[in-house]
Amino acid sequence: MKKQVPTAIKKRIVFVSAMFAVMTIVMIIRLGYVQIVMGSFLQGKALEQHTRDRLISPTRGTIYDRNGEVIAKSASVSTIGVVHAQVTDPAMVSKILAEKLEMNYEDVYKKVTKRVAFERIKTKVDKEVADEIRNMNLPGVKVDEDSKRYYPYNELAAQVIGFVGKDNQGIVGLEVQYDSYLKGTPGKILMETNGRGERRTEEAEVRIDPQNGSHLVTTLDVTLQQYAQQAIDKIVEEKQASRGTIILMNPQNGEIYAMANAPTFNLNEPFTINNPELETAWHTFTNKEQQDYLNQMWRNFTINDTYEPGSTFKVFTSAMGLESGVITPESEFNCGGSRVVAGRTIKCWRSPRSHGHQTFVQGVQNSCNPVFMDVAERLGAKQFYDYMIKFKFKSKTGIDLPGEATGILHAEKNIGPVELATMSFGQSFQITPIQLLTSASAMINGGHVITPHLGKEIVDDNGESLQVFEYPQGEQLISTKTSEQLKTILESVVSEGTGSKTYIPGYRIGGKTATSQKLPRGSGKYIASFMAFAPAENPQVIGLVLIDEPKGTYYGGAVAGPVMKEIMSNTLPYLGIEPVYTEKEKELEEVQTIIVPDFNTLSIKEAKNLAHENGVTVEIKGEGNNVVRQFPVAKEIINKNSKIILYTE
Repeated sequence: MKKQVPTAIKKRIVFVSAMFAVMTIVMIIRLGYVQIVMGSFLQGKALEQHTRDRLISPTRGTIYDRNGEVIAKSASVSTIGVVHAQVTDPAMVSKILAEKLEMNYEDVYKKVTKRVAFERIKTKVDKEVADEIRNMNLPGVKVDEDSKRYYPYNELAAQVIGFVGKDNQGIVGLEVQYDSYLKGTPGKILMETNGRGERRTEEAEVRIDPQNGSHLVTTLDVTLQQYAQQAIDKIVEEKQASRGTIILMNPQNGEIYAMANAPTFNLNEPFTINNPELETAWHTFTNKEQQDYLNQMWRNFTINDTYEPGSTFKVFTSAMGLESGVITPESEFNCGGSRVVAGRTIKCWRSPRSHGHQTFVQGVQNSCNPVFMDVAERLGAKQFYDYMIKFKFKSKTGIDLPGEATGILHAEKNIGPVELATMSFGQSFQITPIQLLTSASAMINGGHVITPHLGKEIVDDNGESLQVFEYPQGEQLISTKTSEQLKTILESVVSEGTGSKTYIPGYRIGGKTATSQKLPRGSGKYIASFMAFAPAENPQVIGLVLIDEPKGTYYGGAVAGPVMKEIMSNTLPYLGIEPVYTEKEKELEEVQTIIVPDFNTLSIKEAKNLAHENGVTVEIKGEGNNVVRQFPVAKEIINKNSKIILYTE
């Protein structure tokens, strides 16, 4: 008779069997998950453990101006490295590499004998040197392709274009702003290694090609940028100013044609200081001091720094008054040379003389401070402040450059009678140059907000568009009527008022001068500036010239006005804007223009003879005997008083 198994034991057997079955199923599911779902991932991890890779740098995308002119490109260079396991004679390899790469032998030897799968000896090696090393077939020495950034125009638009670091990643300007488009994706050369990390010589290398970066087309115009850079360099040197800037922009859509700063720096040598006085003492500075100076040198004053705009801000006080209805162009005012505000005497720039009785239009032409103090008083602090906010002086413009600053304004509650009076003519607050020009564009384009920008589109190697950047018109800040009134009034400033030094026969130009006293008051330091646009009836270009701390004469009209005239004299014909002369202007010899002759390939003697025949003046740069490049280029139409620069080799 069989013995009966106790019920409790049966239950335990069933439970254990069930648990075993469940665990088996779980293990099968887990095994399937590992093999099927995680298989590729784990294979990759395993490959990583017994492979080493050498990165192949992608070719960084080219940066073009609006006409297809290259302003930043990548040239082919190489990276030299060694595979330790393959080096048969470390001393010989080290000696040759040290000689060819112009490096210290001991430093090279340490790298060659380092027990790692692959060690880089030097990057960014010129192609000629790299090819020479490759052709020597040194055991264990690898020559991999790399790229090096090159800027054909050296200092041109340096703070705007920016540059890249050793890893080819953008550091400053457009190079960092559009880095994600330009940088591309690195490739790899994979090699299998043993347990000690040494390459298995019997296994072939596996190559994964890099994906090169896309190309950036900008709104910059190399020719206009050269005009601007030449002009600002000249005036900063002449006036021994601390710095200066010029911006040229389309006020209808925000496209920036030129953005020049002085002093500038060489994009191909961005870590070389541009101050000869500091050069000899550079080695005595701490790393922090050196970096601080370099950061300052790379700084783009037009967007990174704020300043008191002075009388150019009277454009906006005018807009406030006209738009609100507290004044009309015919409104009458009286200037006694000063105003007493809350017990404080605030002078007109003409004090102790006065402008006397004048209409509002005449007040703008004369840039009379008391007129604008009266306009602000009629508006009141709240309405004035509300317009400041509406005109975007406390907002960033959205320009596609890194590090944009914003305006520094009083809180509304802190704007008393004195603050209101001084703000009316551009003191007691600070804005950036690009803020001023952007808001001024809205004042003359019918009232619409625009976004200043440099990025136009991204293209591939064939020039086919991959992405077009869009910058739609924003809200309307003032009425079309007010905008038309402003254009007329500001044109009269150039034709009849303080901006007369910018007058160009055949062109209707509007503008406003400014002479800003820097803080602290009484320091004797000023900023001279001039904002102008043309043609006044339908503005196609707006510009700002700003000179910081000029020596001697410092008035905006006298210092910045002639610079703006020079810029507009070249820019307007270049943009295809035809002059329309009055009968009086037609009689002036000054209105004559010329077509630039072609000096390229000529000897210096031949070039001077050709210049004489065409009645133009030339400036020779370089010590060569033949002309290799000229500015402006041949067949451009320029004012006959313009100078042509000839570069020789």
